Formats: sequence, C-alpha cells, structure tokens
Amino acid sequence: MLKLEEGLKLRFPGLAAPIVILDGVTVEPEKPELQDFKRQVEEEVRQKYDLETIKDAPLMRSYRDFYWKIGIDPTKDRPAAEALVRRILAGKSLPTINTLVDAYNLASVKGFIPMAAFDIEKIRGELIMRPALAEEKFLGIGMRAPQVLKGNEPVVSDSEKLVAIYPYRDADSTKITLTTKKLLLMICGVPEVNLITLEEAMSVAVDFITRFCGGSVVEV
Repeated sequence: MLKLEEGLKLRFPGLAAPIVILDGVTVEPEKPELQDFKRQVEEEVRQKYDLETIKDAPLMRSYRDFYWKIGIDPTKDRPAAEALVRRILAGKSLPTINTLVDAYNLASVKGFIPMAAFDIEKIRGELIMRPALAEEKFLGIGMRAPQVLKGNEPVVSDSEKLVAIYPYRDADSTKITLTTKKLLLMICGVPEVNLITLEEAMSVAVDFITRFCGGSVVEV
C-alpha cells in the first residue's frame, strides 16, 4: 500500500492506493494479439454501456466526487478510467502508447479504476502521497512546461521530485518506456471505493501486463 501523509488520511478517510512491483517485463511499441484484445474489450464496452449515462455508474460517480473535492472539474478533466470508456463509447479506438501502458489501460476500462505505473529505475527513495506545496512544480507526460501547483493538491513524490498529481496525472520523468524492465503499478483509489474492489482491479491489471509483457510480481 502506498504510504499516505497523516494529514491526507484525516482529510480523506478511507483513501487508499494499493501498489505492486513487477520485474522482468518487456515493453514493446505494440503487439498484434494485444491490439486484437483491445478491439474485443472495446466491443464489450459498447454493448454494455451508454455514453449518456456512463457518468452515473457508481464507480464513475465516486471519482467525479473526489475530483470536485480536490479542486478539479471532472466535466473538463475527466478521471482517467471514465475518459477511456467515453472514448470507446464515442466510437474511437483506445490509444496505442506501448504494450505495458495499453495493458493496464485495458484493466482500467474493465474495472472503471484509474491506474498509474512508474519505472522503478527512475524513482529515488520511497514514494509517499502528501499535499502539494504552494508553487511546487510538476511536469506531466506530454506537458511542454511545468505546472505550478497552488498547494494542498494530493501528489505522489519520491525523495527528490513529484511523480504524480493524484489521481489525475503522471510525471514525465518516471513514465514507462520501451527500456522499462521493472515497474511500480499503483491502483488509484478514492474514499468511497472499497479495498476489495481495488485489489480486484490490481489482479486484472497484473494478469493483462504479464500476459502481454511477461514479467512477474516481486512485491505487493
């Protein structure tokens, strides 16, 4: 379980982020069998859900509520799992990033639970979730310039830098690349989502990652 700063525990009772470490993975640009599986999952989503009502699914609502509490408008910056599901329901295919990111994105779609992964070789010291400091800077994946934080946003940091704004955006510095061999996978919970649901999502993600990227769990 990711370590939480005491103030966040008091501010958000029930907040938890299970983590698992996998080693020996092989990350590739894409894989035909993963692309086939992606199409299968997309079709399942289109048959089961509707674009107009997906926001009212209990898990989607839990993440939207948490976004409001941390000062993010979920109608403009949607929670990651909801954004992926909405993309599918809008008739688009899921993006192809690399086999590992694509694999846990599919697990996120299946369970409606956001996830993040970090290359362990790029992490320094222990990870902790804590409130951001005023004017602390964060460079997320795909950002051209750092974002200056207001302070008090939930963030994940190592001993040197921020690795995520929780559960909203991951840092460029620790992202998964084709050279990644060992990673930390974080299941992004919110207070209303119970631990059993998060652990089930983790199990699916580990299954998909090891199926398409190899490797094995070395620590939970």
